[in-house]
Amino acid sequence: MTEETKPLVVGVPKETFPGENRVAVVADMVPQFDKAGMNVVVESGAGRQAGINDTDYSARGAEVITDRKALFDKSDIILQVRGLGANPEQGRPDLELFRNGQTLVALFEPLTAKNEVTALAEKGVNAFAMELIPRITRAQSMDALSSMATVAGYKAVLLGAELLPKIFPMLMTAAGTISPAKVFVIGAGVAGLQAIATAKRLGAIVSAYDLRPAVREQVESLGASFVEIEIEASDSEDKGGYARAMDEEFYRKQRELLTRVVAENDVVITTAAVPGRKAPVLITAGMVKQMSPGSVIVDLAAERGGNCELTRLDDTVIENGVTIIGPNNLPSSVPYHASQMYSRNLLALMKHLIKDGTVALDMEDEITRDTLMTRDGRVANKRLREIFGLDSTTERSEG
Repeated sequence: MTEETKPLVVGVPKETFPGENRVAVVADMVPQFDKAGMNVVVESGAGRQAGINDTDYSARGAEVITDRKALFDKSDIILQVRGLGANPEQGRPDLELFRNGQTLVALFEPLTAKNEVTALAEKGVNAFAMELIPRITRAQSMDALSSMATVAGYKAVLLGAELLPKIFPMLMTAAGTISPAKVFVIGAGVAGLQAIATAKRLGAIVSAYDLRPAVREQVESLGASFVEIEIEASDSEDKGGYARAMDEEFYRKQRELLTRVVAENDVVITTAAVPGRKAPVLITAGMVKQMSPGSVIVDLAAERGGNCELTRLDDTVIENGVTIIGPNNLPSSVPYHASQMYSRNLLALMKHLIKDGTVALDMEDEITRDTLMTRDGRVANKRLREIFGLDSTTERSEG
């Protein structure tokens, strides 16, 4: 940035989604934004639920504003945890605050948010979705989905340990030896691997299953055993590194083979989800009946319909003595560190996008191209246009 270039103003509004405790930029990150040519403006109270006071922001160089509209008016870039697609009701009033050409970066649930993404396009907002960050080496520091999955996997184990009427580690006491609890993790993505690591640290005997054989080495490196299920599963992973949706016949055979393993464990943590799709049902009501009373299922796919047939989002179900929980927005339950990780992801993306004091929309760059949803009054993202069924001939081309 040259001496003549004015710093960009980054606005951090207070989150409005019910129960959302995270904040897009934590106070400790403000100096790093400033160093990268961005002045941070924060709405009063934005960090309170994450344990960050207004005075913490002021002390690190951010400006604190009490009026939300004034914050939007002053900002070149708006950074949020939940953009309109991930906050369709309470986020709707913010549409009136955006202006043409303003940049917005947030989590959006973009694959299922056609109306919300289109509405942002109509306002002329250049909106970037953090969920669309490509899984490539140079974008790892921007990968918010992995950051939040790490928090969710950690917290899932703590919830299971709290609800289980057993102690996780083996204990040798004067009253005898206590056998360790058995934990089974379904899905060895980021959340699953973190769940494995956390359960091992608590002393449980851990096993895991994933339909991608390639993750076996990662599972075993964390001290867990990998459960082998002999099912033909070609093309089980997409080019982005996520598990691919399989057909119902595959899932039926998978459930049959998983029944015995599930019944042998005290805590089962499920993490199987496919972006933009309903989560596959891996644990049926019949499988739950075969589990021992007191067992616990923590379903991290609850927001996508659940991996367990009995899961209810943000609720606790007790069936035949088995407790099934479907926690909603687990990263928000650990808001301090979840916000810290998310802030770093945002900063990495912004440093990539900003060139010579402006947000550069280089459509030849994979990160920019894949993450940008809307531009020049239209949905510009090719993947979203295909999903939404938008006809390019009905809209004006990019300027």
